[in-house]
Amino acid sequence: MIHRRLFLVAIFCGALMTAMKVEAQPSLDALVDREIASLVEAYKTLHAAPELSRQEEKTSAFLAKELRSAGYAVTERVGKYDRAGWVGYGVVGVLKNGEGPTVLVRTDLDALPVEEKTGLPYASRVRTKNDAGQEVGVMHACGHDIHIASLIGTARALVQLKDRWRGTLVLVGQPSEEIGAGAGAMLNDGLYTRFPRPDYALALHDNAELEAGKVGYCPGYALASVTSVDVTVRGVGGHGSKPEMTKDPVVVAAQVVLALQTIVSREVSPLDPAVVTVGSIHGGTKHNIIPDEVKLQITVRAYKEEVRRKILASIERISRGVALAAGVPDSLAPVVDASREFTPATYNDPELTRRLTGVFEKALGREKVTPWAPIMAGEDFGRYRLEGDQIPICLFWLGAVDPAKVAEGKRTGAPLPYLHSSAFAPLPEPTIRTGVKAMTSAVLELMKR
Repeated sequence: MIHRRLFLVAIFCGALMTAMKVEAQPSLDALVDREIASLVEAYKTLHAAPELSRQEEKTSAFLAKELRSAGYAVTERVGKYDRAGWVGYGVVGVLKNGEGPTVLVRTDLDALPVEEKTGLPYASRVRTKNDAGQEVGVMHACGHDIHIASLIGTARALVQLKDRWRGTLVLVGQPSEEIGAGAGAMLNDGLYTRFPRPDYALALHDNAELEAGKVGYCPGYALASVTSVDVTVRGVGGHGSKPEMTKDPVVVAAQVVLALQTIVSREVSPLDPAVVTVGSIHGGTKHNIIPDEVKLQITVRAYKEEVRRKILASIERISRGVALAAGVPDSLAPVVDASREFTPATYNDPELTRRLTGVFEKALGREKVTPWAPIMAGEDFGRYRLEGDQIPICLFWLGAVDPAKVAEGKRTGAPLPYLHSSAFAPLPEPTIRTGVKAMTSAVLELMKR
């Protein structure tokens, strides 16, 4: 009987100590409360000092310093581009915490060639040279500074909550998202071989239509593939007064632009979303000179790879056909190049997305979690899943707009400043707070003990 009583007492004491230990652990809300002021300050620092794609040297150093301070093993300058002379400014922070799954969380680092017009006290006044040697303003007009601050907060929180998870955490600061090259560069430099290969990959992206304090989810296709296509329409130039002596590439280019509009309307199933946009057309130097060539720049968007390939083939067929009909010789057929920039579609693993949706509802409240329709914008985060959907990924939306402004926009119908706008200005404190809570909760769910 004595032994039985001692046994029961031992069980009770053990349970009491465990309960006391759990009780002693700080809550996620308390951790965020403690860190939020410094995270907002970090955001403002980053916002005021943006760097273009491939120029993220100071931004990456800032993130690396923060991750080291939090206790992560950090490697800098990760990234191998296809072009000689390009330096990869990727950052990888690794924290091992026993046996368990490996989870990758990514933030992007780069800003855009946009002159900021928000009027904020911490607005960017940075000007620099772009790849073409032109002087441009630089702005975090896509919210990557919000993403970085949220990652730093998540990194700090997960160190403090190590008793609640097991496995390996890989935090990635990715360069060159805006030109669709950073994820590929990091993978080319051994992201999944030099560092632990993830079982899951997560990311968030701020949303210019969703209220701060909320998150949005989209299982399956969330963002489209993006392919940049350059078409050089060639002809035989000459004097503007003698068009019959030429093969006018301006007229041919105009006909090509119009003919391309039939691809989506007549060659692609209406059940398969797609976009073909001619964003730039350049040719000629003077009123009375018919040029030898006209250049078109086209963006192609689709979710399914087979649809993308069909559109590219149609662009080439139509361009050559219109030129042939205009009498342009085959030796001067249009040159179609789709090799410069390509970003695959972002496909959120449906099972993973549903699992995390439940986590977000518990962490934030069901009213703060909303479904979000797929959009035709692009993101190179889709590369982290690898071909054949080898790694489940999920990118969720982070509301970034003052709720009062969203309500006013709905009432009046006036559009809000969208991503890439010179007037885009996230509401920092609630946006970062929600980003840290949502992402930390997601990681704890996937790596729970």
